[in-house]
Amino acid sequence: MSESGSSSASIPNGGAASRQPGNKVTVVLGAQWGDEGKGKVVDLLAQDADIVCRCQGGNNAGHTVVVDSVEYDFHLLPSGIINPKVMAFIGNGVVIHLPGLFEEAEKNVKKGKGLEGWEKRLIISDRAHIVFDFHQAADGIQEQQRQEQAGKKFKVLANQYKSIYPTLEIDIEGELKRLKGYIDRIKPMVRDGVYFMYEALHGPPKKILVEGANAALLDIDFGTYPFVTSSNCTVGGVCTGLGMPPQNVGEVYGVVKAYTTRVGIGAFPTEQDNEIGELLQTRGKEVGVTTGRKRRCGWLDLVLLRYAHMINGFTALALTKLDILDVFPEIKVGVAYKINDKIIPHFPANQEVLNKVEVQYETFPGWKKDISNARTFDELPVNAQNYVRFIEMELGIPVKWIGVGKSRESMIQLF
Repeated sequence: MSESGSSSASIPNGGAASRQPGNKVTVVLGAQWGDEGKGKVVDLLAQDADIVCRCQGGNNAGHTVVVDSVEYDFHLLPSGIINPKVMAFIGNGVVIHLPGLFEEAEKNVKKGKGLEGWEKRLIISDRAHIVFDFHQAADGIQEQQRQEQAGKKFKVLANQYKSIYPTLEIDIEGELKRLKGYIDRIKPMVRDGVYFMYEALHGPPKKILVEGANAALLDIDFGTYPFVTSSNCTVGGVCTGLGMPPQNVGEVYGVVKAYTTRVGIGAFPTEQDNEIGELLQTRGKEVGVTTGRKRRCGWLDLVLLRYAHMINGFTALALTKLDILDVFPEIKVGVAYKINDKIIPHFPANQEVLNKVEVQYETFPGWKKDISNARTFDELPVNAQNYVRFIEMELGIPVKWIGVGKSRESMIQLF
């Protein structure tokens, strides 16, 4: 990849070179309702990556990465930027809140050395959209009304919002003045994102990593509508959010928490609104990175995961936070949904139907042992091994990593 913008890859012209598939991207996606620990998997893979990309979402989602006991919080920046050798790319599918971008970077710079020189290692697609303060102020109103507004030039859009929401206060001139202060800083980072990705894919061999934000069940098309995000956080969003063809998608890793969590309202078939859910919540410190809200907790749901796999085609899984289950005498896994005593073979699109399903569970004996120091699969208790192997067998997807703690070293790699 050429830093100066000069091409190291020929432009497609119908010749033999243009038919070469080029480099493949490795994709990390959330397989549940988010908060699965994607940042930890990305951090692991970013250790020998050349480029780490964000393809969708905005600063409404968060990744937490712990390195050398320092906890970094990322919302807009690709979490792989913590590796000083990595070039980070924010694709056109990401909506950017400029003050949030710089505040996030500055806050993390103060925590440790990982983000030094971040401005020289970040590239932003010139097709990415900007989100303004008033968008965020209106989100509370829009969440209730669940409607979207068309985007226009700043003043037109601001006045449009004011007419829609008479109580919404916008300091138009003040915000414009503040945004102008970012121009000189942001300009060197902005490039033609499609051309950047083409060069990266068809230039010298490179390890390119894509980190998804949000998760499969929050996808605007395939999630539990209407309680979804506004972008495609399944594998299709990688191509549309970066401007690249599907033939360059390589490994697709699904990140799965060893149980299930969800923020906010909406159907949650395996939720445990009881002492089990409370114990999962307290042990897992299940509080939103962005919102600070407590997450609802329940048992692992394999029906949901089969559905996510149908859409994404996971080549392997990362099973995170297995250690949170250490204290349970028995552990349940949702394996099927029933309606009117009949098993349904699909994941319902309709919220009303999803709210009525009866979950069929398999019950496993717990291991009642601290596994946080395990560093190989063989070091896990037999009951923990059986739990992992059951998930693999039921889903037909190999588990490549098992998370047993917060640190980078706490990810057991199986192959």
